[in-house]
Amino acid sequence: MSEWLRQLDTVLFFLINRGMENNIFDVLMPFITAKAYLIALPLLLLFLFRQRKEAMIIIALSFFSILFADGLANTLKHLIGRERPCNVLENVHLLVGCSRSFSMPSNHASNALAFVIPFFLSKDRLKYLFLFLALLVCFSRVYVGVHYPFDVIVGAGVGAISSIGVLILYKWATYMSRVRPYFSVMTVFLICISLFRVYYILHGPLDLSPDEAHYWEWSRRLDLSYYSKGPMIAYLITLGTGIFGDNVLGVRFLAVVFSVLSSIYLYKIGSELYDERVGAFTAILFQIIPLYSAFGVIFTIDSPFVFFWILSLYLFWRAINQGSIKYWVSTGLAIGLGLLTKYTMAFFYLCSFLFIVKEQRDLLKRPGPYISLILSLFIFSPVVVWNAQHGWVTLLHTAGQAHVGEGLRLSLKSLFEFIGSQFGVVSPLLLAMSLIAVWLLRRSGDKGSFLFWFSFPVIAFFVLKSLHGKVQANWAMPGYITGIIALSVLFFQKERMQRITIAGVTIAFLLTAISHYPPGFLPVKLDPTSRLKGWKELGREVSLIYEDMKKGEKDEPDQPGVFIFSDRYQVSSELAFYVKGNPVTYCINLGRRMNQYDLWSGFNNLMHYDAIFVTIGRIEVPARLREGFERCDVRFFEAMDRGKLIRDYSIFSCYDFKGIREEGIRSY
Repeated sequence: MSEWLRQLDTVLFFLINRGMENNIFDVLMPFITAKAYLIALPLLLLFLFRQRKEAMIIIALSFFSILFADGLANTLKHLIGRERPCNVLENVHLLVGCSRSFSMPSNHASNALAFVIPFFLSKDRLKYLFLFLALLVCFSRVYVGVHYPFDVIVGAGVGAISSIGVLILYKWATYMSRVRPYFSVMTVFLICISLFRVYYILHGPLDLSPDEAHYWEWSRRLDLSYYSKGPMIAYLITLGTGIFGDNVLGVRFLAVVFSVLSSIYLYKIGSELYDERVGAFTAILFQIIPLYSAFGVIFTIDSPFVFFWILSLYLFWRAINQGSIKYWVSTGLAIGLGLLTKYTMAFFYLCSFLFIVKEQRDLLKRPGPYISLILSLFIFSPVVVWNAQHGWVTLLHTAGQAHVGEGLRLSLKSLFEFIGSQFGVVSPLLLAMSLIAVWLLRRSGDKGSFLFWFSFPVIAFFVLKSLHGKVQANWAMPGYITGIIALSVLFFQKERMQRITIAGVTIAFLLTAISHYPPGFLPVKLDPTSRLKGWKELGREVSLIYEDMKKGEKDEPDQPGVFIFSDRYQVSSELAFYVKGNPVTYCINLGRRMNQYDLWSGFNNLMHYDAIFVTIGRIEVPARLREGFERCDVRFFEAMDRGKLIRDYSIFSCYDFKGIREEGIRSY
């Protein structure tokens, strides 16, 4: 906002806040600003009595308009960052508490206008009373001293635009429900859940996960590949942060995009294999299952990986049915991009080969499959080149993850842990029913066989692998994709499946809701979101120490700088993201397995620098730190969530770096 607009806004503010001051408004406006709902509720009941069916639709539209407007206003408020007049101006006639939250736009104004506009669909004259009440709320925010006039004007505009958008969507959905009912329901659902996810990313309780922060670190050092994964996630985060900046939305926005695209292509697969009902139900079901829902918010390699798997499924089905070379080329591209994202994409080769041998053996005599194979491997080749240059560290890491060096052993414990984790991330009923559905449809022609061969081989492999060692809960996720399609098929074909499916969907939805907003009584150890909390607070604490230690540089220009390091890549990555200014951080090897930081330049050339060392847990000064610095002072920090301890940190302020001898690589 330009200076003359700010001055005009201030003049108008005092004209209302001071110039219109009177005893009646001093009593009335605080009531309107805080309890206008006490006037609106009787009017709503009267409107409901007079209009009945029409009233229910309008009230529902008002409710959704408020949700959308409130989220949009909150987002804009944090982006604009304007201080409230009661916090920056003197002689404000303040009649209510002055919040420290930002000022523009006014959420009260946006919500009031969003609420009232749907009532203009009705011919009932009560709409004018609602409008008058909404304008009173807008006026009251200035009069009580907590908003500038322009805050209210912008807020009202946000509310009006939000409400009009909801009405347009409603009218479109009403029309489409008569033409293509399943498609319209799916579309509205995807729009609503995507808007919710953007709002949740911006205002939800979750910090970046350690993996997200580490992949963001990769995006600051783009390369052909990385220690544990291919380069796709780094490229995508670079794209997101290039648009939105180095913030949580920049890192996570593409998670929302890939989740929606995954549902769209599931809809296409289900519609082509069976019908639009199956496609739409599959697309919605995908969004509800906890495993896939999480990757609509958290942007790790699994978000784009699942999309590339689904896209490859769609293109592969088209290729084998239409025989067009362009679909075989597209399939190869999609598989190659999937391999750059996650190496589990290699299972697509196995599944497609088994399906072709079983159902389409003649394809082995045609060039299409071989074109796809060669093209996908060509796209993947930069990873091979990078590994050849770095001692095949990814191969060593993958072998370590797969417990190859441990030889043949059986572990019933890891088997039961894996099976239990699958019930948790998919939900018990949907997991069982999906597997049953795939099994029942396996002999129903090419379609059922297609669903089976892209499901059971993956799941069977990881079940057997869990007998050998620990398998992460998300590793088998591609095997459930066609299972969801199979479940959708039986939902519409067999009536007795519908009640069980609805019960399964309800359980899955509850699990997903709890994962977004875990109840306060849930112990930290059982809270799946605890790993994603406390990092921002740690970043603030370290930022204060970092700035304090850097003050000496300004006083003494010849004094070396300050660097930050940890003994865990998770902590180093989170600090790089959350410490003010996003400094370069390091990860020392004091006896851990290798990680990506070991392939980047270290800090042993930063002689005589001061440093901040952060580690998890309460510990005394490690012997290596005592040897490597003139002195180290420790302070402890507790990360809390709703009054509960998440984890302890030890933060060491160390001075005059003399060099540290690091451990050799113990494992990969």
